[in-house]
Amino acid sequence: MSLFTNNKTQYRLPRRDSIVLGGLSAFGLGMSDLFAARRSGDTNTAKHCILIWLDGGPSHLEMFDPKPNAPIEVRGPLESIATSIPGIRVNECLTGTAGIMNEIALIRSVTSPLGEHNFGTHYLLTGHKPTPALEYPAICSTVAQLTGQTGVLPPNIAIPRFSNTISGNGFLPPATQPFAVGGNPQRLDFKVRDLNYYRGLNLTRVDRRKTLVNAFDQFTATRDAGVDGLDPDLERAFNLLTSDDAKSAFNLSEESEDLRNRYGMGDSIGQSCLLARRLIQRGVPFVTVNSDGWDTHSNINALKRRYATDRNAKLPSFDRAFSALITDLKERGMLDDTLVVVMGEFGRTPKINANAGRDHWPRVFSIAMAGGSVPGGQVYGSSNLLGEFPHDNPVTPSDIAATVYTLLGIDPTHELHTNDGRPVRITPDTAKVINTLIG
Repeated sequence: MSLFTNNKTQYRLPRRDSIVLGGLSAFGLGMSDLFAARRSGDTNTAKHCILIWLDGGPSHLEMFDPKPNAPIEVRGPLESIATSIPGIRVNECLTGTAGIMNEIALIRSVTSPLGEHNFGTHYLLTGHKPTPALEYPAICSTVAQLTGQTGVLPPNIAIPRFSNTISGNGFLPPATQPFAVGGNPQRLDFKVRDLNYYRGLNLTRVDRRKTLVNAFDQFTATRDAGVDGLDPDLERAFNLLTSDDAKSAFNLSEESEDLRNRYGMGDSIGQSCLLARRLIQRGVPFVTVNSDGWDTHSNINALKRRYATDRNAKLPSFDRAFSALITDLKERGMLDDTLVVVMGEFGRTPKINANAGRDHWPRVFSIAMAGGSVPGGQVYGSSNLLGEFPHDNPVTPSDIAATVYTLLGIDPTHELHTNDGRPVRITPDTAKVINTLIG
């Protein structure tokens, strides 16, 4: 037996199931969970989800909930613009987003009591408030567990990485943990970590994984002998390492220069979103695009101009990537099958601070959704005139999780089990689905 340990929980796997190939665990995910979790009668639900995670806490006032009539210390230095939907305004930098607002639903009344990065991230990514007794799985890992792997690629991929705060899989098997691509997709020498690690299956650099040699020898001998009943998990992992199609999925040079420029050729978030589209196009159920640096305690104006540590300004780069992704999915007939969610762990303070920035503010913030049968051109909920707290229809992160699951055809009341057999709902009992977002 091999023991995988994840904070408070442990998950035991048979030795052959726990073999790691080039950093990839074998992806054996129970299909029985999928059938149990699917809501009856659901035929028009999304098959994939792309989560654009704005790590650090993006400002709702500088993105999806501007306050043009508020005092300058609340309004901030950036202006707002009209969108394709009368009455809906967004930040001046979001010109592309404004033009496709008919495809987008904004939730302006998300509220949380957790204004610290680690806790806020856990709440938003899992739908559960953190507790020392149990680490809950992220939505992406739950989807991976309930969907399983249908092709060569892992069912849960993060570009370039997942959160530094939580593992992702929580109490679920390690196979559901997000596969971190690593590297920067905008670089010309971009390569997926571990995918090209073994050319010709050269194992000399992985002495600590000697069990792999025996497993591969056994695998080869069994296959050559024509014996049925090969371990499907081991075969999937081997196929990933040797698959030309898997390598092709990560090869952005196959895209036209024009399309890459539409996403933002020099932008990490742009090329990451393009890579996400390529992955879901090949059947990956859940892809997380992680964009960091949104913890804007100073110089909020640099969201438009550029922070010194960034190659390009954050808001224009996000806008270019997000609008290109939605448009690209639409043009390819993929938008109805793909739910796109934009969120971070909280918003920013309504009043500009002494450093010309905004501090943490979980009391109200905004999330955007598009595709996956979400009716676009709408705003659900609102904040008060100063963007301090919900004015109507408050929404919790648990409600967001329940809504995402529902849009993916998964029953939000479904239960999974911890290693000791304890049943745990994938959303809390208090979670409510936002029905106006269900097409």
